Parts: sequence; structure tokens; C-alpha cells
Amino acid sequence: MIRILLAEDDQAMRTYLSRALQNAGYEVTAVDRGTEAIPLLENESFDLLLSDIVMPEMDGIELAQRCNEIAPHTKVMFITGFAAVSLRASREAPQARVLSKPFHLRDLVLEVQRVFSVSEQARI
Repeated sequence: MIRILLAEDDQAMRTYLSRALQNAGYEVTAVDRGTEAIPLLENESFDLLLSDIVMPEMDGIELAQRCNEIAPHTKVMFITGFAAVSLRASREAPQARVLSKPFHLRDLVLEVQRVFSVSEQARI
């Protein structure tokens, strides 16, 4: 089963996204800040880091950079409601996908599926 680490500071959004991804068949571990995600990345294996960009203590871009150091096999996808932040994410983490809020849950699930279908095709 594909394991996703979700870092989202908004509790309602975190619950909403976790539920949608679990219903789509993914195993989800959710945290409310990047600093809480780091020890999980160090001690567990995740296939995808799905992170909000604007969070307290450590933003999603810094989290993605740390993730790349700790677990380079883990793919990264950002979610954000800020267009300027989205541009910064594309510049600083070009391998990561960026999904801009608002989005429909179906779009999120499709983007996650695309991340893994592309990696499966690359292995063939």
C-alpha cells in the first residue's frame, strides 16, 4: 500500500484530505507542522510527502528540502492557496508537483495517482 505523509496545519483541511486519500486506498499519516514530520521521515518509510507550503515553524518548502536529504526516494507534492508561494515552490523544488487551493478532492486523488503512474512507467 502506498504510504503518504500529510503535513497540513489547518485541522479541518487535514481531516478532509486524510479521509479522501484513505477512501482512495492510501495509508495516510497526518501531522500539523513540518517539524512534526521530520522524525517520521527519519524513522518510517513514505512514498509521498503531501505538504501545505505555508505552515508554522517550518514551511513546506524547507520540509521538502529536508525530506530530500533524509528520504530521497519520497516524492513530494505541495498544496497551497497562495499563487506567489506556488511559484517559489516550483523554483526551489522543481521536481515537486504543486496543487493550488481550492481544488476538488477528486483532483487531489488524480494528482496522487499521476505521481505514482509516472514513476511506475519510468521503472518499466
